[in-house]
Amino acid sequence: MKIVQCVPNFSEGRDKGKIEAIVSVLKNKPGFKLISYEADPSYNRTVVTLLGEPNAVKDAVIEMVGKTTELIDLNHHSGEHSRMGALDVIPFIPIKDITMEECVEVAKACAEAISTKYQIPIFLYEAAASSEARVNLANIRKGQFEGMKSKIKEKEWAPDFGKAEIHPTAGATAVGARLPLVAFNINLGTNDIEIAAKIAKAIRNSSGGFRYIKAGPAEIKEKGIVQVTMNITNYKKTSIYRVFETVKMEAKRYGVNVLGSEIIGLVPMEALVESIEYYLGLDGFSMDKVLETNLFD
Repeated sequence: MKIVQCVPNFSEGRDKGKIEAIVSVLKNKPGFKLISYEADPSYNRTVVTLLGEPNAVKDAVIEMVGKTTELIDLNHHSGEHSRMGALDVIPFIPIKDITMEECVEVAKACAEAISTKYQIPIFLYEAAASSEARVNLANIRKGQFEGMKSKIKEKEWAPDFGKAEIHPTAGATAVGARLPLVAFNINLGTNDIEIAAKIAKAIRNSSGGFRYIKAGPAEIKEKGIVQVTMNITNYKKTSIYRVFETVKMEAKRYGVNVLGSEIIGLVPMEALVESIEYYLGLDGFSMDKVLETNLFD
């Protein structure tokens, strides 16, 4: 059986009633599992994780877009995370017996259906991108919902599906195909957002840091701290422990302690094993020694 992971992010992380109403369309459906949904009030965003048969996942996500369009109005939305759409981003990720090329086709079919059914413009990104400028989601989303109103009318930013105008309340959506990534946030013992911004700049690829890191600052007001928030887009080439230790080193420059970290959504076991090996000083440890990898199918 072909299995994809899909991680739709929608722009609501505070109103529990709306969050539950949106996620309800994903519950008790055949062909896939709703693995988790994690709401963040500071980001005002919820990250959903689905695993299952490609078309079953695709159809459920299309239905989910209808509910986010009904309940979310970005004209009255604010949060620490960048966003341009009510259902902001929909990545399809190959997990078992499915190629990246097949995930691209699923993504395109999903994008066309959303655009046709809800009149939401769609941008394809990562492996599904129609041009080099659209591979990086940050390039597409630059300007966010407010700036996209005029940006989408520029010739080079015409959507891949739909008219060159945003939905009045739901904005625009990015749909793509990519490898598994690690969404990793590191908590700093300060409320100074400038320190988080400087550390993020030091580690992200676009500023000369790690090749497979996208990073930025975020303020977590209810905890009185800031975060360096990041995506590790290739955990095999940029390890979690290496990034964590670098952030600790950079934080010392500003007299700040690292309080801890968090992973959003699912993470491949392999990404954790390497960090376990590093911190415990294990000799000759590998995935072969993980119990779950030796279970019978």
